[in-house]
Amino acid sequence: MSSLKKNFYKSKYGSLKWEKYFEIYENIFSKFRNKKIVFVEIGIFQGGSLDIWRKYFGKKARIIGIDLNPDCKKFKKKGIEIFIGDQSNPSFWKKFFKRVGKVDIILDDGGHTNKQQILTVLNTIKQIKNGGRLVVEDTHTSYDKKFGNPNRYSFINFAKQIIDDVNFTFPFKKIKKFKHSINDCVYGVSFYESIVEFKVNKTKCYQNKLKINSGFSSDIEDFRNESSWLIKKFKRFKKKTGIFKKVKLQKLNYFIENLSLKKFFN
Repeated sequence: MSSLKKNFYKSKYGSLKWEKYFEIYENIFSKFRNKKIVFVEIGIFQGGSLDIWRKYFGKKARIIGIDLNPDCKKFKKKGIEIFIGDQSNPSFWKKFFKRVGKVDIILDDGGHTNKQQILTVLNTIKQIKNGGRLVVEDTHTSYDKKFGNPNRYSFINFAKQIIDDVNFTFPFKKIKKFKHSINDCVYGVSFYESIVEFKVNKTKCYQNKLKINSGFSSDIEDFRNESSWLIKKFKRFKKKTGIFKKVKLQKLNYFIENLSLKKFFN
């Protein structure tokens, strides 16, 4: 049994966690243990989770809990700080970071609504230190009718958009950035069952560049489209007749291929 799981069962305060979360947390957070970090958890509930994180990360860590319910102030004690505020309110976050400064980890276990999760990402991501993490849990609410989902504006659809956002740092021609782009600080996104992890490091968000070494280059023809019956047929036809020289076979071939791939996206 992992140390995190042991802390969970030993805690004298109430806490709820899905079984698969423990292994995921270990994979994400183990490298931060016994280090001088600032850990923030949104959603205090019965206080058990903060107590677990206090023991897991060690004495060097600064543990902060955030909740909308003022009653959660009672969980403030040595080694645990409590802030009361609305995670979907940009003003709250401005005041919070002005007082606390940049943090290493934010774990969103708050209200789990689309608005709360999306606005938390947008209002906090740039206040996370290089090498830090923003982890949003219970993202199964994006498929839950009780939370008005599934719909186009669910958190999980927002997170999928960030995959495009991260890839848009590649030097494509004529590609537009998202209005609320975060690819200047997020270099990767990992998806697990009910958890999304945003990896933060501004130094890794530069535009990619192609590097070529000085090794010997042989004249090997690119065969990526040689398996296409269309390309083969047109090449033979062009060679034989000399017509259709200006036809862009690759575009036509990709169009036909994409039609055949449609069935995999249902």
